[in-house]
Amino acid sequence: MLFDTKNPVRILGLAVLLSVAMISAAHAEDDDDDKRGAPAMNTQWKTECGACHVAFPPRLLPAESWRAVMSGLDKHFGSDASLDPAAAAEIRAYLEKNAGSGKYAAAGKPILRITETRWFKREHDEVPARTWNNPKVKSAANCAACHTQAEAGNYSEHNIRIPK
Repeated sequence: MLFDTKNPVRILGLAVLLSVAMISAAHAEDDDDDKRGAPAMNTQWKTECGACHVAFPPRLLPAESWRAVMSGLDKHFGSDASLDPAAAAEIRAYLEKNAGSGKYAAAGKPILRITETRWFKREHDEVPARTWNNPKVKSAANCAACHTQAEAGNYSEHNIRIPK
């Protein structure tokens, strides 16, 4: 019998194993994204979005945010980033399919800037203002200034170099 109700040591052991499994599952959503492996790739997304900035991994915003970003490409953070309809549809589908959830989701109006997510703020709360103001960094949206593997979708703390 797998579950012997008359053996208190076995019951305690099973309880501990179950607790560890539950704790692991609860923390899985909070793991650093760099531990999830390489992000899903799409050539159109990498080419079009990566032409002006790091092509941000889709997992950094929820689907509703990506839909809002893609519907406003004609006024994309002060630039006209309009795309032909086929390219826009392909990128939108890719972003929505690979979008983040849980810690990236927000109630109410979709967040358009990754730097405004609770997750980003928590991960970067120790970064002093002088770092963001450094001419080599310019803004919190310039991930590649500090994350040396950002172009590959790797934001591991092991690959950070703060410009001087």
